[in-house]
Amino acid sequence: MKNYTQVYVENSLEAAKMYCDAFGAEITLEMKNPQGTAYEHCELSVNGEGFLALAEAENPCDVQMVHKLKWETMTFNVFEMGSEEAVRHAFQVLSGGGVVIHPIHALPWSTCCATVIDKFGVCWWISI
Repeated sequence: MKNYTQVYVENSLEAAKMYCDAFGAEITLEMKNPQGTAYEHCELSVNGEGFLALAEAENPCDVQMVHKLKWETMTFNVFEMGSEEAVRHAFQVLSGGGVVIHPIHALPWSTCCATVIDKFGVCWWISI
């Protein structure tokens, strides 16, 4: 059995580029709508391993409300990122236009981590 996470966002083409930048991912499969303006399905991989799938949301959430209320209904945990620099880069990219729940800090189980809801309304916990 496998479990592959997928997000549904508004502006899926932009989201895929942002996630590739934040996590050093690459697009390994993409299926766009007939107009070429959005993903019907897109898969991102890091070092050859499936990382995240995404598609254009048919009924997008109200991202401004998500940011205002700091909703954390689901969080994607990205850990063992390898270096503090990788965490800081992802934090910088993901927090642009988003909302910081917890800035970069240390916890007993992680020396460098943060929680951010990005500009697409997706919540990320990132950690060294």
